[in-house]
Amino acid sequence: MKILKHLPFLLLLPTLFGQPIRLLADDIQVAVAANFSAPMELIATEFEKATSHRALLTFGSTGKFYTQIQHGAPFEILLAADARTPEKLVAEGAALADSRFTYAIGRLVLWSLNPDLVDAQGAILAEGGFKHLAIASPRLAPYGAAAIETLTRLGLLEMVRSRFVQGENISQTYQFVASGNAELGFVAKSQVYTAGKLNKGSGWLVPAELHNPIRQDAVLLNRGKDNPAAASLMKYLTSDSARAVIEAYGYALPPVSPR
Repeated sequence: MKILKHLPFLLLLPTLFGQPIRLLADDIQVAVAANFSAPMELIATEFEKATSHRALLTFGSTGKFYTQIQHGAPFEILLAADARTPEKLVAEGAALADSRFTYAIGRLVLWSLNPDLVDAQGAILAEGGFKHLAIASPRLAPYGAAAIETLTRLGLLEMVRSRFVQGENISQTYQFVASGNAELGFVAKSQVYTAGKLNKGSGWLVPAELHNPIRQDAVLLNRGKDNPAAASLMKYLTSDSARAVIEAYGYALPPVSPR
């Protein structure tokens, strides 16, 4: 009888004050490499539908996240744009060694908003018919480091260095080109390809052998080790649903190892 007496109030709880109450669910603070912004937003939405857990996403450069984590930033998971940063965090005792895995392998694209500027071999780099070349900071962003490696192997680095417009991360680098402030730039394939095709402008998909693999690793940070929702998200990233999203955004998929 007591339960029935209070039933109307209990039924109101889920929408009390106009806000749904998330029962038996937790939030996860996730640092996400800028290149992975769009796929991770979709993955986070699907993850919340599947589990009721909410991933709170912060996007930025992997190098900057590393510094912030060292200084106590409240992140529980890092989705890096490289493998080296998670490895360093594990070695320094800031992340769990057995949690690290590769969630995606990135591809680099030389891209221009001008549909006639970049051909399928990237010949524009040697021809020099441009004033500005956007790249992400090679110190902070692995895609920027891959761009430098590519130019070095092509023997063009010193020729084009004076034309660099440098972004802090790959999102800012993309904006330089998309806004027309740079005629072309090295961006992530995930930013300019849809369903396997360049969605606008012109581009050269940089051959993978011109730079070290852009292996992107995830790692569970110490702050997340006691949060079941963080472990759940790490597992979800290897699910068929998440991998389908990752592949759709132009990444190569690593083999799935048992978790």
